[in-house]
Amino acid sequence: MEHLSEEEFESILDEALDELPAGVTDELDNVALFVEDEPEDGSTSLLGLYEGTPMGERGQLGLEMPDTIFLYRNNLIAFAEDRDHLRQEIVVTIVHEIAHFYGIDDDRLHEIGWG
Repeated sequence: MEHLSEEEFESILDEALDELPAGVTDELDNVALFVEDEPEDGSTSLLGLYEGTPMGERGQLGLEMPDTIFLYRNNLIAFAEDRDHLRQEIVVTIVHEIAHFYGIDDDRLHEIGWG
């Protein structure tokens, strides 16, 4: 896919956020979404990353640091065939990373089609 400006990517991201499945963000609390050009390790295959403490592992006091979900713009753009595919992959990536927040691992995500 051709290079997109940050503004074009943000526009597609906004569309993708509107397409998230109903209820997927209902329990999200203290989770921030960030867009980075690429992962710190230079990986070209990583589309997103969840960093934090999954819900089932959180303490009772709620004193955990904020969780973060990263989307990697350049990797998503390189992976996508066109704008529609990019929007779909952003949705899949966000749902995948939110699932980690809920404690769902990669194996289970692949089983249910969100891998």
